[in-house]
Amino acid sequence: MFTRNFSLLCAIAMTTTGPSFAQENTGEAEVPRTVAALPDTIGKFEERMPPAAPVSSATITADIDPANAQFGVGQPATEEDIASINIDVMPDGRGLPPGQGTYAEGKAVYSQSCAACHGEDLEGIKEIGAPKLIGGRGSLTDAKPVKTVESYWPYASTLFDYVHRAMPMDSPGSLSANEVYAVSAYILGRAGIIGDDAVLEAKSMAKIKMPNADGFVSDPRPDVTAAK
Repeated sequence: MFTRNFSLLCAIAMTTTGPSFAQENTGEAEVPRTVAALPDTIGKFEERMPPAAPVSSATITADIDPANAQFGVGQPATEEDIASINIDVMPDGRGLPPGQGTYAEGKAVYSQSCAACHGEDLEGIKEIGAPKLIGGRGSLTDAKPVKTVESYWPYASTLFDYVHRAMPMDSPGSLSANEVYAVSAYILGRAGIIGDDAVLEAKSMAKIKMPNADGFVSDPRPDVTAAK
């Protein structure tokens, strides 16, 4: 062990103190190391002057014409591109797309796309965090309120909007407008909010009165008031 370490120390000493192998064979003089000059001191103090800020070679943004700027990425959005994400629905029904669906059609959609998470009887499955969808009406003032579409949601259009953009969980946005109208009719029908013979479409959905429609208050913030 000592012999090996001693040999290593000798090798290090030769590397750091003697001429390099290349210098021995070429006869070239060792090139001294150079360092950057230190900045000047500030007056009589020993503190050094701060380095000058680097000057950017980029074009000043104020000189860029947005109408003709070419960055080489992306492409103009088409009407189809915009339509695919412009799917928000307002409480009064604005934004609801064309289409329609019935309770019976919705039962089939629910069984295929929703029951695995929300249960065959819309009771929810706690183990996977999927809430129940109906029931709980009148429980919001209890110590343990049951918040469901039936008991809590103030607008039927919210049901359409949420299902359309976020459900089913494993493939959000995969349901057509007709399927969303249908499964909404099934959920609202099971909740006793509409009849099981109702046909849901934009106009009829906007007219639905939810059980907790009066359970919310207007936003009192000044910016909201001013916007109105």
